[in-house]
Amino acid sequence: MLPTETRSQSEALDGPTQVEASSAGPRKCLGAECDKDAGDLQCPTCLKLGVKDSFFCSQECFQKSWGEHKAVHKALQVQTDNILGPYNPFPKFFFTGSVLPVYPLSPRREVPKSIKHPDWAITGIPRKEMRLHKTKIEILDATAQEAMRKVCRYAREVIDIVAAELRPGVTTDYLDEVCHKACVEREAYPSPLNYHNFPKSLCTSPNEIVCHGIPDQRVLLDGDIINLDISLYHGGYHADVNETYYVGDRAKSDPESIRIIETTREALDRAIAIIKPGTPFREIGKVVEKFARSQKCTVIPTWGGHGINTEFHPPPWIAHYAKNKVVGVCKPGMTFTIEPIITLGSAREVSWPDNWTNATADGKRTAQFEHTMLVTETGVEVLTARTPESPGGPISMPPTEA
Repeated sequence: MLPTETRSQSEALDGPTQVEASSAGPRKCLGAECDKDAGDLQCPTCLKLGVKDSFFCSQECFQKSWGEHKAVHKALQVQTDNILGPYNPFPKFFFTGSVLPVYPLSPRREVPKSIKHPDWAITGIPRKEMRLHKTKIEILDATAQEAMRKVCRYAREVIDIVAAELRPGVTTDYLDEVCHKACVEREAYPSPLNYHNFPKSLCTSPNEIVCHGIPDQRVLLDGDIINLDISLYHGGYHADVNETYYVGDRAKSDPESIRIIETTREALDRAIAIIKPGTPFREIGKVVEKFARSQKCTVIPTWGGHGINTEFHPPPWIAHYAKNKVVGVCKPGMTFTIEPIITLGSAREVSWPDNWTNATADGKRTAQFEHTMLVTETGVEVLTARTPESPGGPISMPPTEA
């Protein structure tokens, strides 16, 4: 971040008062260990926070002092958040359903340095993943397969721990806290954290939110449904699993919520059932969409499954809709996810201004389920499979009208 010229910004904000203030005498540079007089350069973040006297003598001095100076911003933001209380950060945006963001977001949760971090933990950029060949699919040896089994077992444990906390009255930020703690206890890094600058340790997507919902201060209500999308990085390998859950008894008695959740759950199960050596990737989408349509539901085609191993999203890409042109076939040693998103209404989506959250354009509810799987010599091993003790689980689906 670079400082901006004060004159143009201050005149726009305060008119001639800035000129009067600047004529009162020389200002001291706020740079660390700098005793020079300040020029007309002011920190742009301070300007946004309403601080009008953070001047620096040069851009070089500002950059040198950035590590220390940014602590001022954090302190001011905390004060502002405490004054404002919960608020909608996008008051002019048209939200399509019942879910609105409730800020402020809690500070980013830290992962101990003793835990292996992926390459995006600091920069937000998955550089290794971005350099991968788009059609080269890794075949894991026996050692790598064992590492995948271990991290996927941890992922199942973590999603079960978080799901056990689901009830009306809790916030999605609390669920993020639970997830983060459970990951760290297993010496695992929560893979979403800072991936392309995502600010949290899991994705929470209630009701009409298609995917990538950011945990915040929104309270879950009796009758909501919510998807928990959890990913871990441990021992150099990633795991990915998600499920959609009922919140409270009202959700479990709502026929439409039951229809979308159980349709999506069964669509994933049916897709997994065809996985074996030689199965074309394109057949997966055909199975998913056929069942979704039979239940008068719609596949959202934007989002697909993906390879997963030492990288978070390597090849292959798995389409969840029919008539796709994905090339390739399943081979023993491949690990990838299948994770269909299905909706009660239209497949059209809108993106929130947070650059992550996607919602259905018609406000209809969606559900998603995901497993990480390993192709074996004879079929498939679901590495993130539920256990008999896992919270949630299927309930009887209401009959579909002819």
